Amino acid sequence: MISLNPDFFRYITFRASYAIILSLILSIAFGNIFIKMLKKMKVSQIVREDGPKSHITEKKDIPTMGGLLILFSVLIPVLLLAKLYNFYLYTGLFTLFVFGLIGFADDFLKLRGRSSRGLKGRYKFTLQSLTALFVSTVLYTHDESLGMVVIPFVKDYYLNLGPYFILFASFIIVGSSNAVNLTDGLDGLAIGIFAISIAGYLIFSYASSNYKFASYLSIPYIKNIGEVVILCAALLGASIGFLWFNSYPASVFMGDVGSISLGAILGYVAIVSRQEILLIIIGFVFVLEALSVIFQVSSYKLRKKRIFKMAPIHHHFEMEGIPEPKIIIRLWIISLILTIFALSTLKLRIF
Repeated sequence: MISLNPDFFRYITFRASYAIILSLILSIAFGNIFIKMLKKMKVSQIVREDGPKSHITEKKDIPTMGGLLILFSVLIPVLLLAKLYNFYLYTGLFTLFVFGLIGFADDFLKLRGRSSRGLKGRYKFTLQSLTALFVSTVLYTHDESLGMVVIPFVKDYYLNLGPYFILFASFIIVGSSNAVNLTDGLDGLAIGIFAISIAGYLIFSYASSNYKFASYLSIPYIKNIGEVVILCAALLGASIGFLWFNSYPASVFMGDVGSISLGAILGYVAIVSRQEILLIIIGFVFVLEALSVIFQVSSYKLRKKRIFKMAPIHHHFEMEGIPEPKIIIRLWIISLILTIFALSTLKLRIF
């Protein structure tokens, strides 16, 4: 007879492994039930009027707000497997769910108005910024060493931001939240890249939580960050499970309740693992998508000319005639390559 030794639960690797498995099972097991419920409630995707014409017919009436399934599939494993009194864990959960509420409000207003325009941009940005400022202030008050930013490829040197860390961290959380939101325009694109990115940060978080690994790799040892590894594991499993239904052709979209919250937690994990700068590499596709919108809008306002046929850039590729599945897979591959490269910086020190 096989007996489960309670001592196993002391090990982060054991709990993280089962957090991935449990969140994956939950998201797949409840996926069809959740989709049927959304269809019954007529919670269907509102396609942007100025988007690709093919989306109007292909993506119309597909259920949205699937991010609620992701949040549910993350919460249960965390409650069962993580040490809930951990500061970094409950601050991370606060970030995830408050940004989820902002996204929910945006989705709700879109559905109520039957329009792709939901919560007004200035209101959404204000709510995101205030939440991010609060979280960043709490983090810095708890541990001022977070203001010492790690520089990739540089050994034993940190950029000391001091109190300016609060603004820096807020920018990362809000920027990451909106970047993932902008990327969520093709079936499985955003959630697939998020899964790859959070897997990378799971490794970073684990390395930082282990004193021996941190010393060997010459990265900051962060006491009590181990429970963030469990959160990352649950996010990874839930994302892969959601991709089961969100892959092309999608049966459900995650909506802003998913993309805004996942983007925010990605930024949060980058901050607490002290690998904020590497988010530019790991989340390169997210950055590229956001920059394409910024450049497009700026160019049109200043020159009355567009740089891309359509922004974000994944729509530009569609307008160029590249099939949607090919765009998605290629951007996944780019994200995977860059995440592996970012992980190599754990040991690669040039200066």
